Amino acid sequence: MWSVTRPLLQECTLACYRLLSAMTQAVPPILSITPSRALVDEKFQVLVENLPPGCPVTLHSLHHSEDKDDWEAYGHYVSDHRGVVSVTEDLSFGGTYTGKEPMGLLWSMRPVPGSREGLRLRKINVCTPMLVNISVHSGHEDFRDRTPLASALAERWYMAPGVKRIDINKQGVQGTLFIPPGPGPFPTLLDMWGGGVGLLEYRSALLASRGYVSFSLDYLRSEHLSADVEFKYFETAFNIIRNHPQVIPDRVGILGISLGSTVAFNLTAYSTIIKPRCIVCISSNHYHPPGTTLKAGFKILSKHFHKAHFDENNYMSWRSFGLDLIADPSNNVEVGRINCPMLLVNGCDDQNWPTVETAEEVARLLREGGKEHLLSRLAYPGAGHLIEPPFSPHFRATKFIILNSKKKVILLWGGHTKAHSDAQEDSWRKSLSFLQLHLYHSPSVKAKL
Repeated sequence: MWSVTRPLLQECTLACYRLLSAMTQAVPPILSITPSRALVDEKFQVLVENLPPGCPVTLHSLHHSEDKDDWEAYGHYVSDHRGVVSVTEDLSFGGTYTGKEPMGLLWSMRPVPGSREGLRLRKINVCTPMLVNISVHSGHEDFRDRTPLASALAERWYMAPGVKRIDINKQGVQGTLFIPPGPGPFPTLLDMWGGGVGLLEYRSALLASRGYVSFSLDYLRSEHLSADVEFKYFETAFNIIRNHPQVIPDRVGILGISLGSTVAFNLTAYSTIIKPRCIVCISSNHYHPPGTTLKAGFKILSKHFHKAHFDENNYMSWRSFGLDLIADPSNNVEVGRINCPMLLVNGCDDQNWPTVETAEEVARLLREGGKEHLLSRLAYPGAGHLIEPPFSPHFRATKFIILNSKKKVILLWGGHTKAHSDAQEDSWRKSLSFLQLHLYHSPSVKAKL
């Protein structure tokens, strides 16, 4: 079909280009983004007007990251009889996404051709927006070589107006606290990322924008001498936020992804001090040999790297030897001890860790203990390990620095772009509903937003 229609499309493109050249002198095309300033989990509408009817055009998004890399997405469209292209209503016939995808210009972003290998896009300074330039170009081929017909700038924010950001360095605990606007007090989350290096704040900023005090905890920087000292670090962090004047002390939950979910399981199962109201574990991992620190656990893990699987691109997957490790119950957190509601979010194409099998094991243990009613599960076919806030780009494989050795590898996370994007959007909405149910829905909760 493409070989038949391609000459006709090229002819239409040339005709439209001539007509556009004439039109731009009189009534130039207009590109609008509504709203042009929004939170990252909010949808926008992109509209192009004043095109010739039936005109092939390409919508292109471009973002220059804080790491100095360029990311792009694009879709090929044909204007309707009114000379209008609506990304919300119209079909993309090709590009980095196809079909009717209102947010495809964001979630299908990828590094521009010629970029470094293994990149991952993450917001570093949450006090500034993610700026995305969206432009419209004539034609479907070689569009980058043409001057844009029109363009507009979108601001995508993780931090809503009025959210407070506070650096925490107290009692040996480090992290960043985000407080929603309003007098409060508010329900709260202890937010923990995975085994990557560095403190990430953007999810906590977004949670605060949705009405939760959120503490993004830096927990891998310190060299804890023993498992007991490390455990007390987390208990201290929990107490710091629980005792904050703008926090409802009995409405504190834990959210963790990957290694952060390991911490959530471990604290909730064994601590006599930490009693979270609920926990959310994304890409669940309950592997934590007793008596070891997190870094010591990574050292044990690294001894199995020779069993790792490498795909056709030489990207490293831990899933295969992860199955061997969690097969021994003594290596795992006793999740059957947990007594609070929990939500497990997993991608069925996770190539980093056996998270689906972990979720099955958690369900079995809770069922055997008569606690199955505490468990909610979300499993997404085609989604990978790195389940991020909505409309974030999908990263199938990225560079990763191994703890202890500091060796750089490219880890295979898994997932397929469209399915993974759908999972991110759906899981965020359902996670917020879960948190609303367990942290807000109570006569004792009287947060004032």
